[in-house]
Amino acid sequence: MRSVEQILANKLLKVKAVKLQPANPFIWASGWSAPIYCDNRKTLSYPPLRNFIKLELARIIVEKYENVNTIAGVAMGAIAQGAMVAEELNLPFVYIRTTPKDHGLENLIEGDLKPGSKVVVVEDLISTGKSSLKAVEAIRNAGGDVIGMITIFTYGFPAADEKFKDAKVKYTALCDYNAILDEALKTDYVDESEIKTLQEWRKDPVNWKP
Repeated sequence: MRSVEQILANKLLKVKAVKLQPANPFIWASGWSAPIYCDNRKTLSYPPLRNFIKLELARIIVEKYENVNTIAGVAMGAIAQGAMVAEELNLPFVYIRTTPKDHGLENLIEGDLKPGSKVVVVEDLISTGKSSLKAVEAIRNAGGDVIGMITIFTYGFPAADEKFKDAKVKYTALCDYNAILDEALKTDYVDESEIKTLQEWRKDPVNWKP
């Protein structure tokens, strides 16, 4: 029986939410050269896939965090998924902006976050962990208790995992980098030589050169 990681990896590759280009790398906003690009917002355009992700995120939250009473999404990529999960679980929803609003109440958190709320944060992607942990910090500063984070996809960078450990935040991913590589190889999306390039990149993404 195929795992959720394998099923989702296949679906993400099919709709090109994840693209692999070892021979023609992407340039990320950070300036890194990378043989992979992930844009999970694409999944919103495919109702069966959108629903699959929503239900799997909700399932894991129910299984792991029985005392959750608030769902938070990280702007911009996880607002839609977070709201859908909150609707599925019939829970309040808030989202965390990347920067405070520059007018009105200058909110960083949009919605009504009650002090002491048991919050599960929904992310679409974890790379360096910077934006994810910034959202956690905002919730904690507002009096919320972050009991966990769940994401659609993670690159699984050791440095990012160390940051989460230091921040005392446990996260669960529906799909990860290894699952993507395994599925890409099985479906002939890439060959063995390209897999080696992809594996080398993750070891040192900051200094990797094609």
